[in-house]
Amino acid sequence: MVASPQTDKFAAHLRMLKDRSGRGYDRLGKEAGVSGSSLHRYCSGLSVPTDYRVVHAFAKVCGASAEELRELHRLWALADTDRDVPVTTAKENPEAEPRADPAVPVLTSPAPGDVTPSEIVPEESATPRRSRLPERLSSRSAILAAVVAVVLVAGFVWLPVGSSAGDAPATGGELLYSPACKSVSMGQHDECVREVQTLLTRAKGTLAVDGDFGPETLRRLTAFQVLAGLPATNVVDDATKEALYGQKVTMTTWPPAKVAKRIREVFVEDPDTAVAVARCASFLDPLYVLPNTNGSRNWGVFQISDARLQDLHGTPLRAFDPDWNIRAAHQLWSVRHDFHDWPSCEAALKNTPKSTPKSKPKSKR
Repeated sequence: MVASPQTDKFAAHLRMLKDRSGRGYDRLGKEAGVSGSSLHRYCSGLSVPTDYRVVHAFAKVCGASAEELRELHRLWALADTDRDVPVTTAKENPEAEPRADPAVPVLTSPAPGDVTPSEIVPEESATPRRSRLPERLSSRSAILAAVVAVVLVAGFVWLPVGSSAGDAPATGGELLYSPACKSVSMGQHDECVREVQTLLTRAKGTLAVDGDFGPETLRRLTAFQVLAGLPATNVVDDATKEALYGQKVTMTTWPPAKVAKRIREVFVEDPDTAVAVARCASFLDPLYVLPNTNGSRNWGVFQISDARLQDLHGTPLRAFDPDWNIRAAHQLWSVRHDFHDWPSCEAALKNTPKSTPKSKPKSKR
């Protein structure tokens, strides 16, 4: 694997957490449930883990904050995107750059004060006729071009209301229907992404409106698509655009405090650990989605996987119901009365203080 700039940034973030922890790879690996040699490869930028849960566990044992975990997931997602992108050099792909032909100069439009193409063409050019073609338009050609431009402008001005030019749809001011926003997906950074983010926040989704389509935008988009009854495609397709502008889907859900309260009510056997696991898995966010590189996803408060959802006869939509998600997680816990379904949150289990015994009632005076 050839390290990309995104992989280097991801590895640097891991090294920072490792150095701050003051512990070695073997010790961190045992606590995170991964080999020390694998952690060394990740921190060296030699490879990127295919499952983010490994990264999450490593970061937790290093004491990463919630903000650092979000940034780490963003860097992992970008590095993972570059995993299978081949690095092509000019030597490997001779067509990557145009071949230099001294007889055919590169034609550019000169800025004011720049030399014209005719001034940079050598006199010994083998094909002087070709090199002089773009020097300037004839007066007759210039006049003809101006007339055509006026006719075209007049034609657009006099288009009747409701008609369209070419194949461009009438957008009615809806940016996502414009040709510029035909495709909106992970990795983009433009006004189309900003429009998607704005519409998601209008639907009560919580995310930053910065025009950057990163992991957080992908999570919110996926949640919106599921809530809208649409396939979770990872891209803003036509059906998603229609749902976003329709403003009939709300992403309002339980706040973290209510989620924690309900977890304690359901997991009466070990409420503190259950809350710690959920906080480790989803930050107590009922609409949290974590994509895996194999195409599967984890859903909701306890990040129940697609496979487990199938076992529980659930769906992603049901998994976004915090009460159902919590009760389903308790059902999984009840199999062995432990949290074996959440191995990546081992650090949270180890570092969670046990419930303190209730204080003895004060004796009556």
